[in-house]
Amino acid sequence: MMTTGDEERRVRDAVRRHARSSAFAEAEKVISAVLSDPGVQEARPRVEAAERELGAELRARLQPLQDRYDQAVREGDASLLAGVCAGKHGHWGRICVLDDGHEAALEEPHWGRNGEGRPIAWVGSAPDDW
Repeated sequence: MMTTGDEERRVRDAVRRHARSSAFAEAEKVISAVLSDPGVQEARPRVEAAERELGAELRARLQPLQDRYDQAVREGDASLLAGVCAGKHGHWGRICVLDDGHEAALEEPHWGRNGEGRPIAWVGSAPDDW
């Protein structure tokens, strides 16, 4: 038998889930609208070119971190991989090879290689559901 406290908790949890689902659905609509805007579509190639250019500029300094990351993946070094930035690029996914917290501590953009193997740098992080 469900007590009054259990029932209240169940209702609060249901309301919280509904509010969260509604907020995510609304955010998804807004993001889709912004990304489909012709001005945003027009700017996209310039942003991608700037990301590639900055990635190439930072390569000499940050390549050792890419090498460290690649070695950790090969060796299955979970402790090192757990400390890697979770920053996510909207198009390429989780490719940042810098240490977690680098944006605030070093004021450094995210950096890694895109799916084409080219260095890329970017600011900000895409939502997990992209």
